[in-house]
Amino acid sequence: MAVGAPVAASAQPAVAPSVRGLPDFTDLVEMVGPSVVNIRTLERAGSVSSGTDEQMLEFFRRFGIPVPPGMTPRTPRSDRGGAEEAQPKGVGSGFVLSADGFIMTNAHVVDGADELIVTLPDKREFKARVVGADKRTDVAVVKIEASGLSPVRIGDVSRLRVGEWVMAIGSPFGLENTVTAGIVSAKQRDTGDFLPFIQTDVAINPGNSGGPLINMRGEVVGINSQIYSRSGGFQGISFAIPIDEAVRVSDQLRSSGRVSRGRIGVQIDQVSKEVAESIGLGQPRGALVRSVEPNSPAAKAGVEAGDIILKFDGKDIERSIDLPRLVGNTKPGNRSSMTVFRRGGQRDLTITVAELEPEKPQPRASAGEGSKPPAAPGAAQALGLALSDLSTADKRDLNLKGGVRVDSADGAAARAGLREGDVIIALANTEVPSVKDFEGVLSKVDRSKPVSVLFRRGEWAQYTVIRLGR
Repeated sequence: MAVGAPVAASAQPAVAPSVRGLPDFTDLVEMVGPSVVNIRTLERAGSVSSGTDEQMLEFFRRFGIPVPPGMTPRTPRSDRGGAEEAQPKGVGSGFVLSADGFIMTNAHVVDGADELIVTLPDKREFKARVVGADKRTDVAVVKIEASGLSPVRIGDVSRLRVGEWVMAIGSPFGLENTVTAGIVSAKQRDTGDFLPFIQTDVAINPGNSGGPLINMRGEVVGINSQIYSRSGGFQGISFAIPIDEAVRVSDQLRSSGRVSRGRIGVQIDQVSKEVAESIGLGQPRGALVRSVEPNSPAAKAGVEAGDIILKFDGKDIERSIDLPRLVGNTKPGNRSSMTVFRRGGQRDLTITVAELEPEKPQPRASAGEGSKPPAAPGAAQALGLALSDLSTADKRDLNLKGGVRVDSADGAAARAGLREGDVIIALANTEVPSVKDFEGVLSKVDRSKPVSVLFRRGEWAQYTVIRLGR
């Protein structure tokens, strides 16, 4: 190489990529810290029970930790002369929603409390009242008479990514303004009917409940709510309520003190891969309708047990848990569209959503009145099935148009899970109103392939698959 010739780019030493350091949370703490509060709950002496507080006090004594405010040893009732004094019940956390004193926390933090004391980071204390609490989502809103507070900034949960750093501020064991950090471990964890939780490895302990989960932009993305633990302490898995769901609930609590949810009156289950393939659905998706409540919106719309709900209001139902969330977030009285898969094809229905209320007990399946028709012999016996037609009383009690009762099950039918007392509604995606219809459908199916069976057991409908060649 000639002296002074430029060095080829390929000959230059490779530059190692820069290594990113661990995040610095100090600015976030200064930004969000003034918005996080401690919540102490008090209970009248008559209903106070010994337990958690005493255990916490012993923990603090043993390790020489100062006892948090409000967690004082309880005086025996006899020593107080019978006075009905409010005694400490528990501790939790919360965060400021508005400058005029609305605060969000968990419903279980305020549940059963006779008095609430909110302590701000500047040590000011206020008595609080519960504006509303929703146990289904574990969200509550309380109000203190204060002004000029520092509300949090609400983040966009859809932008939250697995592996992203997050931080929590709260009062574990009553130790106020405690900061912990970790990463988002997973999203859309199905641990509740109405909420897909955010899973993190942020250290959360008793007292953290109700505090904010904060992203690196200083925005609240969740409410720290639960831990997975076999010991009662933190074990590396914690759950937070997504803030978009919580805000939706809090808005209703602030406006009316309660949450109004939609309902359509069905009991559902997941769709297995085997069932999806056997009925021609392909991939397992949707929500399998196991029962339809009589006179419910679903019944009036024509939904039947065994239907698989694929869409609600134009939104796909990928997992069964998606349906109650979509329906629950629908305003009662709204007319919604719904697509169901039934007998190998799709049908579009229109349903008027009702308001969620305590479920009414459904009538159980009855053996019917009078003597049972004798079992009919035929091709069904090759499956190990003894079948009989339903009586008029059976159909009325079961709220069915037709079907055949299983009097005994053996062989392939027993291996598929069928048993005496089940009522078969459809075979190979075809309704079987009678034993004669069952035999006719069975004679036409391909015995080299599994065949789907829709049956009713008690008040529940479900699918199974019989392998005819076995």
